[in-house]
Formats: sequence, structure tokens, C-alpha cells
Amino acid sequence: MRHLVLALFLSIFGAAGFAQAPPAHVVPADDPDVAAGWTAYRADRHQEAIAHYRRAAARNERVAQFNLAAMLFAGEGTPADPVEAVSWLRKSAELGFARAQYALALLYERGEHVERSLTEATKWFQRAAEQGHLDAQVSTATQYFLGRGAPRDYREAARWYERAAEQGDEASAYIVASLYEKGEGVAQDRVRAFYWYSRAAAGGDPVAVHKAREMRDLLSR
Repeated sequence: MRHLVLALFLSIFGAAGFAQAPPAHVVPADDPDVAAGWTAYRADRHQEAIAHYRRAAARNERVAQFNLAAMLFAGEGTPADPVEAVSWLRKSAELGFARAQYALALLYERGEHVERSLTEATKWFQRAAEQGHLDAQVSTATQYFLGRGAPRDYREAARWYERAAEQGDEASAYIVASLYEKGEGVAQDRVRAFYWYSRAAAGGDPVAVHKAREMRDLLSR
């Protein structure tokens, strides 16, 4: 149980964040303005980059909106303006860009530049999680596991931790294994517990190595 608590701590303060940096910039292949903006950004021509992003953002190009928000948060090529930044980030999130959804969720979780709301954080974490965003899947699972901004629901938590574990998140693999071992949120299944402990162990978790051996011995009796 102590190791499960540690894994949950890592999932909350590691993958799920409280990160202080603005969202990272990304470049889609299908918008010339955003590609040009990225080229200018990498050359430290920030005013040129932000001009490209503004043009594309005005056309509802969601990645441009995300990049523009990042530059406005950081004050790159323009004075920092978190109010405008949140506005563009929200537009990008509402258009379905998973990285914007995750970034917006983090702001709601911290109460940074928006009124703190764990309910809104959970909503945006889950929208990003549904698109396969790994950190958002961990965060969504944690919200349900702890009842933060959502009813405590071990079944939903297990579902999202398992999806994150399937993408290679080692802390989630350990948590899923523990849930299968105890039958919390899932039917008790020592075979599945052994599988996920083994996956966590393969990632270098020494406690998972011990637990995998323990499960193997139980299954061989």
C-alpha cells in the first residue's frame, strides 16, 4: 500500500504536473503560417513568429492558437499577457487540441490565471485523455482515484491507469497491478497483476520486481 501511495504521488506531481513552464510549441505539417512561425521562432525571430501564429489563429487553426498562447504566457515577441493567452488556449482546447486541453486542465488544477476548479480540471484532463494524451490519462485516473473534481470511482480510475500503462507509464503499471491484486475497481486477477507488476519491473522498479516474483510464486502453487 505504501508503494501504491508513492506511485500515486508520482502520478500527481510528476506526470500530472504542476509544471511551471508554458506549453511547448508544436508544428503541424498542414498549415503554412504555423510552419513559418515555427521556423521564425527557432531563429529567435519571435515577433515574426507571433505574427504568423496570429494569422493562423484567426483562421481557427488550433495549433496556432496553442502556440500563440504559449508565447503570450512567456512574453516572447510581445509583452506577457496571460489573459489573452488563456483565451487562445481555451479556443484551441475547445477545437479539440489535446495538448491545449491538458494545459488548460493544469491551469484549472493550480488556479493559475483562472479560478481554481478541480471539476473543470477533470473535464479537460478527460477530454485530452480520450485522445490518447498520456499525462492526461494519468491525471484523469488520479482525479477519479482520489475523488478530486469527480466522484471517487475506482473503476474509472483503473480504466484510465490501465490505458496509461498500456502506453508505457511505469507508475501506472504498478498501480494497475496493485488494483488487480486487491480487486479494487476491477475483478481480482492475479494473472493480470503479475503481468502489470512485470511490466513495471521491466522499467526498473525494484519493488515491482519483488511483487512480480511474489505473484509468480502464488500462481505456481
